[in-house]
Amino acid sequence: MSLKVPLSSLRVFEAAARQRSFQAAATELGLTPSAVSHAIRKMEEALGVVLFERDGRGVRPSPEGEALMGHTERAFEELRHGLEMVSTRAPHLLRLHCAPSFATQWLSPRLARFLSENSKIEVRLSADTNYTRFENDEFDADIIYGVPRQEGLVVLPLGEETVSPLCAPQLAETIASPEDLLQYQLIQSDNKQVRWPAWFALNRTNLPSSLRGSRFDRSFLAIAAAADGLGIALESTLLAEREIVSGRLVAPLAGKTKDIRYVGHYLAFPKPSRQRAPIQVFAQWLAHELGIELVPLP
Repeated sequence: MSLKVPLSSLRVFEAAARQRSFQAAATELGLTPSAVSHAIRKMEEALGVVLFERDGRGVRPSPEGEALMGHTERAFEELRHGLEMVSTRAPHLLRLHCAPSFATQWLSPRLARFLSENSKIEVRLSADTNYTRFENDEFDADIIYGVPRQEGLVVLPLGEETVSPLCAPQLAETIASPEDLLQYQLIQSDNKQVRWPAWFALNRTNLPSSLRGSRFDRSFLAIAAAADGLGIALESTLLAEREIVSGRLVAPLAGKTKDIRYVGHYLAFPKPSRQRAPIQVFAQWLAHELGIELVPLP
């Protein structure tokens, strides 16, 4: 059996439940308070439940109303999202999630240029270490550290990164070999795929059983510590690009030792979203900025 509740009544209900006021909902929707009250009463009759608890001070959703409110909010958000996708007049919204260090060190300094070149796109950026599941439609795309394991995604590798020892210029003057690094604090990034033991093994150098140095859980913190002269960081030259260009960080063993190259970051988004204009434009811009060709993982 289908329940005959008009979409207009659901819109009235959503506004009244969100505002917790028939008067405020009426003002928002350009209706009279009595029209709002009438629409709610007709919904309650059609559903056979009380949606609002009324008292002298106003109204608040009943338990049934609270439950329905969650569904209507998501439904209207999905409708808005769909209208924005097909409209040529609405701003094209890109809701982007990003690994924190990539967001801080590489993406944020370039966002102004992206928005200047693509004035019709609006970006909402969020950064943390949790992978986006895309199940609640909170984000459109994710720049991820490490290969995502979720199925149903388009996954685009963002090119190889070079991982090398980096330090402040004043420390670099005394470093000519891998062994020279051991006289300094070796800054460690706990969540990195490439760590000091792998680099020293590649360069055939014995590493002490315990390392001296600060530990950080984000690359941007390790990079900042190294730039402040707190020790040597083993970090991506892509993430440390600004500090290297400004001269705050140098690679003391560049050309003298072997660096580790690997793909660390990926752009991922649901397969049904591949035709969305904001995602296509952003992916093309990323490829241009990184100087790579984006090829999806098989």
